[in-house]
Amino acid sequence: MNDSTQFDVMAIGDIVTDDFIRLINEDAHTYENDHGKWLAMQFGTKLPFDHRETLEAVGNAANAAVAFSRLGLKTTFETNVGGDKYGRDMILALGKEGIDHRFVHINPGKISNYHFVLWYKDERTILIKHEEYDYHWPLVKPNEVPKWVYFSSISDHAIDYHDDVADWLEANPVVKLAFQPGTFQMQVGVERLKRIYARSEIIFLNREEAVFVTGGNYDDLHGLLDNLHHLGAKIAVITDGPDGAYASDGSQRLKMPLYPDPAPPYERTGAGDAFASTFVAALMKGNTLEGALQWAPINSMSVVQKVGAQNGLLNEEELNEWLRKAPEWYKATSF
Repeated sequence: MNDSTQFDVMAIGDIVTDDFIRLINEDAHTYENDHGKWLAMQFGTKLPFDHRETLEAVGNAANAAVAFSRLGLKTTFETNVGGDKYGRDMILALGKEGIDHRFVHINPGKISNYHFVLWYKDERTILIKHEEYDYHWPLVKPNEVPKWVYFSSISDHAIDYHDDVADWLEANPVVKLAFQPGTFQMQVGVERLKRIYARSEIIFLNREEAVFVTGGNYDDLHGLLDNLHHLGAKIAVITDGPDGAYASDGSQRLKMPLYPDPAPPYERTGAGDAFASTFVAALMKGNTLEGALQWAPINSMSVVQKVGAQNGLLNEEELNEWLRKAPEWYKATSF
């Protein structure tokens, strides 16, 4: 990419290699209790598995970066890898997707993030470990300043890094921020990250996360959206599993159903990332709030038809072809 070309978007967040291990249905089961839903397998024995698949350069922000690039947006990525083979392979994978990797920090002597995914039926449980990197904001030259920043999941070792991001955003007020908080970012609380929330053009959360972050009432969707606007979001988006998604821009509130699956979901990793990044991409390309809501579920639908968070991500032509085939009821409605 030519250094003089302004980026449309910079993704920020951790990157990882996911090692999917496909379990044999008969050798595991799930059950529920007061503490949630659990995956159970026989203990203290050897269990066969169906097969494994290794997916490089994934994670919330990485998945978004791939979605942006496939939709024709000039994309760069601010992240950390270790000084090992897995880190080099992830950088190569980004390059193959057309993602600029000048802001990828290589941490000599450190290992790259590597997670194991227990894949059972169409769901997964991920065994995670975030490595401790030297998180610091890079020097971004004036010609490198992106139009948008997409900030998502990052390690709990990077709390002070959020201040660096907030400082840079305040120094570059024309840059728009889309914030899709990860688990640690939600747990640390809105007060600690109030500068990030206040600066957000868009905030994405699922319904349960919106309750956790804002302290609102699960049954009061309008109240949850109000709370996100109060935190600073110009556009608040709440996804709600099989019930679709809700969005508010302060003047209108819309509900969007899911796009109908052409086949039962194969594996659900990355559906939320696909929705959020495609919604942002649609707005970047000049779509209305309603148009963004029509685009986003299509990429989610496509992603769950393949293993992993990126294999099913569509380009713009493919996405629009699915939109042309949409049933009549596939549209946003006021609520």
